[in-house]
Amino acid sequence: MTARLPSLNGLRAFEAAARHLSFTLAASELNVTQTAISHQIRRLEEELGIRLFIRQNRALALTPEARDYLPGVRAAFNDLRLATDRLLRKDDDKVLTVSTIASLAAKWLLPRLTDFQESHPGIDVRITTSTSLVDFQRDNVDVAIRYGRGQWPGLRADWLMADELFPVCSPSLLRGDKPLRRPEDLKDHVLLHTNVSDDWRLWLTAAGLSAGISRQPGITFDMTLMTVQAAIDGMGVAMGRTSYVQDDIAKGRLVVPFKIALPADAGFYLVSPDGRREAPKLAAFRQWILAATQNKA
Repeated sequence: MTARLPSLNGLRAFEAAARHLSFTLAASELNVTQTAISHQIRRLEEELGIRLFIRQNRALALTPEARDYLPGVRAAFNDLRLATDRLLRKDDDKVLTVSTIASLAAKWLLPRLTDFQESHPGIDVRITTSTSLVDFQRDNVDVAIRYGRGQWPGLRADWLMADELFPVCSPSLLRGDKPLRRPEDLKDHVLLHTNVSDDWRLWLTAAGLSAGISRQPGITFDMTLMTVQAAIDGMGVAMGRTSYVQDDIAKGRLVVPFKIALPADAGFYLVSPDGRREAPKLAAFRQWILAATQNKA
């Protein structure tokens, strides 16, 4: 049997009062009197048969039951806000929100986005970056660019491009005192790493070198974008991925000191919900980005 839901006003009062730990501040936020908040909370406690607040002099505290209840109430209100936003924007074919990781956005997508805007001036593109996977049911995102093997249940995944792994550095490093003509010379240089990446070890193994070289003192960054920039600035040798460094190589900011490249075991995909009617804005973006990757733009 489905449980009867408590009063929506009572839940709003509870969420606001729990967040502020103050009936006064909750009343101000909801534009009602403090007495109204108190009545709504009391009624909610009666409906639930559970005490939610402990009132001690001028202090207000949550009971253990209220602390357990609050995350679910907050999540429900957040779902309502997101659903309402999607409802009001469902016919908005002028705004396209694209989610990807910051490094790919900065080093590959943004330099090419002008071409899309010139071809589709009526579409307002919004880029949001995150390392988390997009939840299309909850997040206000139309399409995402993900790295992986293209197997995400319930999602359409269009292949975009694959990377190769290879060392890159500033041209000035090749003119320095320490030679960088053979992979073995890496032991005399600072290696630049990206956090939670095993690229250096994989490439060194493929090059027939000891993976221990990757553990020598170096510099580690939490974003590939920063690692690439450090290489451009001549701070050391970075492990490059095609999509992140191809423009910098083409413009002479980076060079590839060795001819050994290791194919990555995954690639980038354009991902969107499967089974939905595709909006014209998304169809236009899909057509553009597939052409851009096929042409190696």
